[in-house]
Amino acid sequence: MSSSLELSRGPLATTLGVGGPAEHLARVTSALHVLQALAFADERQLPWWVVAGGSNVVIADAGLPGVVLQPVQPAEPIAILCDDGERVQLRVAAGLAWDELVAWSVAQGLQGIECLSGIPGQVGAAPVQNIGAYGQEVSDVLLAVHGVDAVARTARTWPAAECQLAYRDSIFKQNPKLAVVLAVDVQLWRGRPPCLAYAQLQQAAQGLNGQGQGGLARIRALVLQLRADKGMVVSASDLDSRSCGSFFTNPIVDLAVAEQVRTRLAAGAAMPTWPHGAGQVKLSAAWLIEKCGMPKGFGQGRVGLSSKHTLALVNRGGATAQEVLEFAQVVVGKVQTACGVVLVPEVRVMGLDT
Repeated sequence: MSSSLELSRGPLATTLGVGGPAEHLARVTSALHVLQALAFADERQLPWWVVAGGSNVVIADAGLPGVVLQPVQPAEPIAILCDDGERVQLRVAAGLAWDELVAWSVAQGLQGIECLSGIPGQVGAAPVQNIGAYGQEVSDVLLAVHGVDAVARTARTWPAAECQLAYRDSIFKQNPKLAVVLAVDVQLWRGRPPCLAYAQLQQAAQGLNGQGQGGLARIRALVLQLRADKGMVVSASDLDSRSCGSFFTNPIVDLAVAEQVRTRLAAGAAMPTWPHGAGQVKLSAAWLIEKCGMPKGFGQGRVGLSSKHTLALVNRGGATAQEVLEFAQVVVGKVQTACGVVLVPEVRVMGLDT
């Protein structure tokens, strides 16, 4: 690993397929690299950003001014810190693709993140977003985050308890200028059966037998298929995957609000909800979008909803970042008008006024 950081103008690939280049792109693998990049920005009074896999962002068409830090994968991205036969603690480099970590863990017979298969992006972004799917979240396995404290300009470790992990949220998401993540520590389990906490996955898994490694592999395959059926596995052959994944979070509302929504949209029929703490429930943003008159495939010019899943906004070809955001506001406005619930973007918008 070189101790000298090189910066260059470079493209910023995103799964949505919009966004321009970085003025100064810094590919980082160490705290030294991060500190050098931040010093470069300070000396020239330039803004700085962190862009990893580009899977959960909308980047301005003109690109990003200043310095963009991009974690890259080192030669050995996974280190085993502890293995007592049951618990296995890992330190994983931020630049490793998240799904590569999931595939590796399943191949090793390690339970804990198998339901997070197929999620695009890098490991370093996982605690920032507290990614989750099909009954599992990063918060279930996270031990610590390692990186650079961008305020104090020093290397630092954040224990999981200090990361303020919540539904698609963390201290790092709340303050994007707080830290540059370089590695995460997670704890997985050997010998435990796959997680089947999510009803849709339970249904898909009916009839499957086996525990341990074989069971984990089959559940991973099921999750990948479920995601692919929704256009949520990035594939050049699937235009519906040219998206940010879920564009909005599922809204969390009081029980009284949920009942008002049910009255307006469901006419007393079933409405998908999930308990979320005392007196609150989580609603399905996808269900709300469809019930408010925007079915799968609904669109506006070069941007539209996925034909497989209403929660994904798709670049139909040649769309701009501004067009994506304008269409997102159309969706937000229609849902708010129809039922009074305000959808909140899950994606991060970079270099554009929102």
